[in-house]
Amino acid sequence: MKRVLVPLAAGFEEMEGIIIIDVLRRAGADVVVAGLAPGPILASRGTRHLSDVQLYEVAAQDFDMVVLPGGADGARTLAADPILADVLRRHHSRDAYIGAICAAPNVLRNLEILAGEDRFTLHPATLNSGAGGKYVDDQRIVRTRNIITSIGPGSAFEFALELVADLFGEAKRREVAGPMFLPGG
Repeated sequence: MKRVLVPLAAGFEEMEGIIIIDVLRRAGADVVVAGLAPGPILASRGTRHLSDVQLYEVAAQDFDMVVLPGGADGARTLAADPILADVLRRHHSRDAYIGAICAAPNVLRNLEILAGEDRFTLHPATLNSGAGGKYVDDQRIVRTRNIITSIGPGSAFEFALELVADLFGEAKRREVAGPMFLPGG
């Protein structure tokens, strides 16, 4: 079974976090939702969410994919967490998939996981919150090697389905997408 880590920090964008978790679980992934702090997580629109575990409890484990939801405040909190930085660096060094949406690609830029000519996209209002990499402004999803980035909340379903295709293949993407009756498909 494919294992995916989704860390949630205070201020994460609800649509991005929940859609990623939901779609990957529909595909059959073992999604571990890890909070950075104990207790309920207050998201960007004031909703409260519970994690499965705290990040430190699973930080030493290997995952097939690590996915970072955005939200400007959430991404700043993710970027400041030294445990998450270690998790991301370790997974990057072993070429595991890493996904980031909205403001979260800045976490990867500031850790130099995205650097130099590495292409990425993100919510354009957050571009100055990171350094490094080559910003692509005309695509909703951009990949560089094993790193998949997406522009923002409106791309959450297509981003999550792209992650499904990476983990399980195109047939599984179609199988998961069909019953959701998304536009265009």
